[in-house]
Amino acid sequence: MVDDTLPLLLRGYGWLPDRRRRSGGAPVETRLLGKRAIALHGPAAVRFFYDEHHIRRTDALPQPVIDTLFGRGAVHTLDGERHGVRKALFTGLLKEPARVRDLSERVARELERARAGWAARGRAVLFDETAEVLTRAVHAWAGVPLAEDAVATTARDMIAMVDGFASVGPRHLRARRARRHQEERLAPLVGTAREGVAPEGDGSGPTVFRTIAAHRHADGALLDPRTAAVEVLNVLRPTVAITWFAVFAAHALHRHPEHREVLAGGDGPEYAWAFAQEVRRFYPFAPFVGGLAAERLEWAGRTIEPGTMVLLDLYGLDHDPDLWPEPYRFDPTRFLGSAPPVDALVPQGGGPVDGHRCPGEDITVAVLAEVARFLARTSYDVVEQDLRIPLSRIPTAPRSGFVIGDVAPAPAGVGAEAARRG
Repeated sequence: MVDDTLPLLLRGYGWLPDRRRRSGGAPVETRLLGKRAIALHGPAAVRFFYDEHHIRRTDALPQPVIDTLFGRGAVHTLDGERHGVRKALFTGLLKEPARVRDLSERVARELERARAGWAARGRAVLFDETAEVLTRAVHAWAGVPLAEDAVATTARDMIAMVDGFASVGPRHLRARRARRHQEERLAPLVGTAREGVAPEGDGSGPTVFRTIAAHRHADGALLDPRTAAVEVLNVLRPTVAITWFAVFAAHALHRHPEHREVLAGGDGPEYAWAFAQEVRRFYPFAPFVGGLAAERLEWAGRTIEPGTMVLLDLYGLDHDPDLWPEPYRFDPTRFLGSAPPVDALVPQGGGPVDGHRCPGEDITVAVLAEVARFLARTSYDVVEQDLRIPLSRIPTAPRSGFVIGDVAPAPAGVGAEAARRG
């Protein structure tokens, strides 16, 4: 069986859909990094993949991915009770509606502050600027100390960890350095938090940071400071990674300006939620997720031996014409008045709503909806640039980072109101 690692690196998001077409829709059997692999597709495959009796995470992720994207000892690498206890920590922190609303409001205020700077400079690279906006907002929200002169460096590190996980060469080396730098920054702060010195926040309860610092393993032992730092990063990094979706939202508004008026108007909040869901479906984010077969399994007439790498197709599922009519047409109205099917919309992974779905999914949608409304209400020009989105690159984005010019200041009273609420 031919190893497909190099074709995957060269083809990116197109690799698995192309292989699936060549297989006539059957499960794709191949090798990746020398290991036997099988790729599954479809809503039933989502349910199959997220059954803990079928797939295990321990030893499933390649070490380069752990050393860049997730971190050693992260929740993504655990199984069984250890995973359940750690997952409950994130679910409790990230899915509480009041916390989600608080973070999205902080993002809105930071965007308004940033707009003043963009207007003064006359030009901004939206990808870079959004990364800094989200870095400021999520650190303040989580209760993680961050000096203003460290914002740009920290934002670059958060982006680098995501940008380099699926690459080789300089991007991957930058991702490793970024993770090491951020873990070294945060681990000593964990000890400080445990001594009761770290800030408690606004009085509404312990901060996200202090809660993670105080978290214990299933056996009752505190996480070591480095592992706690890893899990703090697994709140900060994915929030800053919404930058990719934010720039895709700008790209969608540029290509389809008819959505601006309704996003900015009275029906904006409901439409913004639907718009955010369509951005997540339409644009490429994660190509697939993977795990290892926990036992001998049967799928679609295939026997899957224990230890086989099992991939779940995400990009292909989000563009499956059997699930999404005209899948390559950008249409937020797909999501108006109804929740997206949990086993069909899987840009960040799938699973049941009360089970394995990414705990940060609610935050992603809420923050992205806020960004979309901000962009719709902001007057700017899209300068001449290369807005192509290369599917060979994982993760991908418009080549130019989406440059805007002639940014108009906030309407009278908007900036002052944002500052007052801040």
